[in-house]
Amino acid sequence: MNEIAIYVEGGGDTADQKAELRQGLDRLLEEVKSKARAKRLGWKLVCAGGRQTAYEAFLNALRTNQYAVNVLLVDSESPIGPQTGDSFRDAAQRVAHLTARDGWDLAASPAERVHLMVQCMEAWIVADAEALAKYYGQGFASNVLPVRPNLEDEPKLDLYDKLARATRNTQKGEYGKIRHASQILQRIDATKVAQRCPHFATFTSWLTESIEGA
Repeated sequence: MNEIAIYVEGGGDTADQKAELRQGLDRLLEEVKSKARAKRLGWKLVCAGGRQTAYEAFLNALRTNQYAVNVLLVDSESPIGPQTGDSFRDAAQRVAHLTARDGWDLAASPAERVHLMVQCMEAWIVADAEALAKYYGQGFASNVLPVRPNLEDEPKLDLYDKLARATRNTQKGEYGKIRHASQILQRIDATKVAQRCPHFATFTSWLTESIEGA
């Protein structure tokens, strides 16, 4: 193994938009990235745009970059069962979810290299209400945000609606994925995200274990 290569859904349609999201995710994952560098491992985060494009880029990497730990990271889009703590069982559940929902064939990859943002990346964003309030400033309605401890149980449309209402009256305006997500990701606390988004905790823990075992 000489590199961690993560293929992520999102980033919009242009190279600049993809670069901005990559910068945001790099900052959110800075602790893990630093561990990879300490081990002299390469670190590549590819924001591929649409989920199908991310899947296809991941499959291509499995064929052409066999010395890397290639990882797929996409939205679940819909509910998925809770984490059990059994890494093999949870990994199989993630693959089964994507096979059933998207019709993807992931047999070429070890299941533990397939990860999910549940039910969407915005769950990570609302996990740190303090960072959001600081970013949006005056007019931000923090009382509108989801309060449930496990944000992965929040229906996707409800989460989008609450985030929109919380930001609507701010100077930056209503939350927009392309306009705001990359900047917010650079400001939120990964520890807070892990506390309220179990699949994020699983993802970062697995990355850390993979790097430390290299």
